[in-house]
Amino acid sequence: MLENARWAPTHKMTQPWAFEVFMGDACASFGHDHAEMYKSASGDAFMEKKYEKIRLNAERSSAIIAICMKRDPEEQIPLQEEISAVSMAVQNLHLTATAYGIGGYWGSGGMTYSAEMKSYLGLTEADRCLGFFYLGYPDIEWPRKKPRHEVRMFTKWHEE
Repeated sequence: MLENARWAPTHKMTQPWAFEVFMGDACASFGHDHAEMYKSASGDAFMEKKYEKIRLNAERSSAIIAICMKRDPEEQIPLQEEISAVSMAVQNLHLTATAYGIGGYWGSGGMTYSAEMKSYLGLTEADRCLGFFYLGYPDIEWPRKKPRHEVRMFTKWHEE
């Protein structure tokens, strides 16, 4: 999956993606740490249900990939293009997981965008955590709550 991720398009070959992979017991440790970050940052807004969701999503995963963007030090490429390149790398992860029957989803809840998470992942001020790709073999086939739109609903064709 990571090999396919590196083939994503990237302007000027900055290759801004950076992944931190948690497997085995590290998934549960990450989930605990992430939930504790949420608990300590939320103060009076703390919700036990959210805490448990953060923790359990990690514990139930076979692997978790932290999706990070390492900003080009010269900032020669617009930030949006760097984020887009990372997003395309994640698409390659997702397509590969699907091809092998592995369930995966990109989550960005909890403390994803926080300074605490940046520090936890060893990111600089210019870098970004864009979410977490949770992986595992699903116990059941999940029905989509909402079907995908047909191509005609989001495409406009122009012909001479």
